[in-house]
Amino acid sequence: MNHITWEEACCGEGANCFRIGTDRDGHSYIAVNGAEDHYLTDTREALRTLIRDIKAGKADHLL
Repeated sequence: MNHITWEEACCGEGANCFRIGTDRDGHSYIAVNGAEDHYLTDTREALRTLIRDIKAGKADHLL
């Protein structure tokens, strides 16, 4: 398994925290803070697209 470098947690109100990580092989990871061993993974490009789409408002209907 590749070494994952986790960013600081992104937290909403209360204890709703997520962490984003990457590895040297170009994979990205998203996990609940404190449960990093249970992550979703894809490519860095997929993570980049997800972040751009969220910033563009494509997930606003989920708020």
